[in-house]
Amino acid sequence: MSWLDRLARPARGPANGRPRLNIPEMPAALYAIGDVHGCFEQLQLLQQQIIADARRVEGPKVLVMLGDYVDRGPQSASVIDALMQPPPAGFTRICLAGNHEIMMLAHLANPGRDNGWLELGGLATLQSYGIDASLYADAGRRERQALLDAYIPRDHIDFLEHLPVLALVGPVLFVHAAAQPGLTLAEQDETVLLWDRQALAPLPDDSWDLVVHGHTPSPQPVIAAGNINIDTGCFATGILTALRLDGNQKQDFLRVDVNNPS
Repeated sequence: MSWLDRLARPARGPANGRPRLNIPEMPAALYAIGDVHGCFEQLQLLQQQIIADARRVEGPKVLVMLGDYVDRGPQSASVIDALMQPPPAGFTRICLAGNHEIMMLAHLANPGRDNGWLELGGLATLQSYGIDASLYADAGRRERQALLDAYIPRDHIDFLEHLPVLALVGPVLFVHAAAQPGLTLAEQDETVLLWDRQALAPLPDDSWDLVVHGHTPSPQPVIAAGNINIDTGCFATGILTALRLDGNQKQDFLRVDVNNPS
């Protein structure tokens, strides 16, 4: 039984909603990676940094992925494939849903309907699976469905369909976009968790005192009252960022910048 399986307590949301994880114990080291958006090279390099950094830590180590694995960057399929593999030795990995995974799934369920996904990076995702983007854009619904069935593995879709929407680890709440102070984990609105851009500080009675999220790109991590945003716009900047927290919530950042390697 893994560290996560032993400790995770489901926090029930809406009956048809995504899972919500409540893990009361902080691990020895906790890492979170911001929006990847198809940047497979950066993900590999940053994970190597995290593995090296964690060698000095004894005890359980957790890696939280904050969603938006697909779209815009060139290798979404490779990113999903990598996240479906076992985590690095000694780590537990938690992958959360982002709004781009939700848009992708909505399009896959009804490829004839325009929900904006193709224009928001979806064509790059289709290309990463080997689908000709121009052919797909001009195809009818049946042709699109045939292409999706032929090129996108069913286990990739299953993986995306079962991603949780939040994880509370000790006093740290991990979400893709934002959380609402004053509400329980079960009461959190999925639309806010996945789409909102207004990061609010937790209230004294909340079960968390820090929210770690992505979704809103910035050249550098943004540290505000009770919030840390680690989406550094990797698909545009080449920079992928991770936050490290130890058992006492001491903060540090790791990053990969393929345009300016050190």
